[in-house]
Amino acid sequence: MQLIEKFLYTKLVREDGGPNGRMYVDPTGSKLPSVTTILDKTKSEDSKQGLAAWRRSIGDKKAAEITKEAAFRGTLMHNFLERYMRGENPKPGTNFYHQHSFKMADVIIKEYITPSLSECWGLEASLYYPGVYAGTTDMSGVYNGQPSIIDFKQSNRIKTDERVEDYKVQLSAYIAAHNEIYGTDIKQGVILMCTKDLVPQNWILCGDELAEYTHRWWQRVAQFYELI
Repeated sequence: MQLIEKFLYTKLVREDGGPNGRMYVDPTGSKLPSVTTILDKTKSEDSKQGLAAWRRSIGDKKAAEITKEAAFRGTLMHNFLERYMRGENPKPGTNFYHQHSFKMADVIIKEYITPSLSECWGLEASLYYPGVYAGTTDMSGVYNGQPSIIDFKQSNRIKTDERVEDYKVQLSAYIAAHNEIYGTDIKQGVILMCTKDLVPQNWILCGDELAEYTHRWWQRVAQFYELI
């Protein structure tokens, strides 16, 4: 698989730690909230309470350890996938976490990328909707014959459809931004996931479902700007 630079993706400067969360600086110099910041700031009360209940059930220290480990594993898995897509031949090394994340990346490659991805246009591509928001998608390209925005995810356990709703909203945001900036007509989003037990999962977002999650995204955007 070769990287086909079909679009000239402008790398946006990212700023973390501000009062309104992560921001990106667009080509005009405007600071825009990230997609993940908007989603985090507009989580439902049920979601917040569920997270709080989980932290109480195992203790803050253990919860922090699990969260940190999952984030580290996800970062490593993304790195292996990106290097593979760039034509490199990444090796897992001897570190346990590197070896495990390499196996997770390999599952996604064999189950989804090799049989279904025919073109890769960009990796870690910065996207923005002028004056509104910005973010970084893992990959753009052609999946199952359809122009797509693709995100890689890792999970501690198998996810139900209900547990990936924010991932679908996130994809909708990236699709809207790509279509706005590059004049594309992308109508498909793809989530490729592997659990730490090496179970692959995927979701294809298109048609009426994509329209619904795009609507939800713009509702979250409006909610965010009301909050700040």
